[in-house]
Amino acid sequence: MRYRVITAGLLAVAAGYFLVPVYWLVVSSTKSSGDLFGSFGFWFAHPQPLRRLGAVLTYDHGIYVRWFGNSLLYAGVGAVAATAFSAAAGYALAKFPFPGREAVFNVVLAGVLIPGTALALPLYLLFSELGLANTYAAVLIPSTVSPFGVYLCRIYAAAAVPDALLEAARIDGAGELRIFTRLVLRLMTPALVTVFLFQFVHVWTNFFLPLVMLSDSALYPVQLGLTGWQGYADRQPELYQYTVGGAFLSVLPLMVLMGVLQRYWRTGLTDGGVK
Repeated sequence: MRYRVITAGLLAVAAGYFLVPVYWLVVSSTKSSGDLFGSFGFWFAHPQPLRRLGAVLTYDHGIYVRWFGNSLLYAGVGAVAATAFSAAAGYALAKFPFPGREAVFNVVLAGVLIPGTALALPLYLLFSELGLANTYAAVLIPSTVSPFGVYLCRIYAAAAVPDALLEAARIDGAGELRIFTRLVLRLMTPALVTVFLFQFVHVWTNFFLPLVMLSDSALYPVQLGLTGWQGYADRQPELYQYTVGGAFLSVLPLMVLMGVLQRYWRTGLTDGGVK
């Protein structure tokens, strides 16, 4: 009993540690720029949430809505493509022996260890040579690659996709493509959801790559746009409030995505698959 109380207490402290910044963001998004610095930070001061957030969405001809849409495009398309590529590559590395398989997997592991910031400048030089710098493709194409996703899918496919089940499907006359799309993807659902969510969050919060690749503010994602607002806040104090309000709106898709997808993180999807 004592250990349960200690465990519950530690979890409550951890939850508070992560939720307090979110609570502050909710409270601060309802304040004016003056109230942000002149009132108690953890309580409301003449809250007008709809008016404040409406001002964020309409400022500068609705540029925040454009940034938000760009972030959805980069993160959504990038996460879907990265999940599909990771599933195919991970399944192939796990279930198809071929010369150099371990060498390829070691290259993938190296990609996991290399930080993304180290690749930003080489990517910029490459995309500049191709004439793709300062375009949507400059952020979208790198977002479709996830070495961690390939690693996770290989490990999960090796453990969750029984060889006997694959052989049974082949004996029944199913082709490899049909086996992959109809059988393997269903068995790998928890891993695919994890890869999708990790990649979506990674691309949504990515700052350095768009900073290097993009110069047109109309192509900015939310994170880069809010940083620009903050840089001008000394000359336009209302931008402090717009930055905080925009930051609050930017975390909503992540919260919704986590709530919707968490039900797929369940084990035992293959129970009963092989008898």
